[in-house]
Amino acid sequence: MARILIIEDSPTDAHVMSRLLERHGHQVLHADSAESGVDLARDALPDLVLMDVILPGMNGFQATRLLSRDPKTQHIPIIIVSTKGMETDRVWGMRQGAKDYVVKPPVESDLLARIHTLIGGA
Repeated sequence: MARILIIEDSPTDAHVMSRLLERHGHQVLHADSAESGVDLARDALPDLVLMDVILPGMNGFQATRLLSRDPKTQHIPIIIVSTKGMETDRVWGMRQGAKDYVVKPPVESDLLARIHTLIGGA
């Protein structure tokens, strides 16, 4: 299946999403800050990134913008997964280069369908 990078500073949220993805055959990478996530994305070139917004240091919007504008990583789809559920947050995330925006906690079937839409059977 796919290699998915989770950029999430909450150990609980990262664990829950990792287990969900692994149960469905995906390989999971994890970074607990935007800076380390950007570095890991550049090195590992995952099939997809699940990006939190509220992170220590650089936020998820800034990291999304960096990855979506970097020639080495711009092909990697990013789904923002955040507690920030306002329409302005969704629009801003999409303007930064995200391909989708999901409000926490994600519904398992919905998140998997969105991942499948972006990466198919990778």
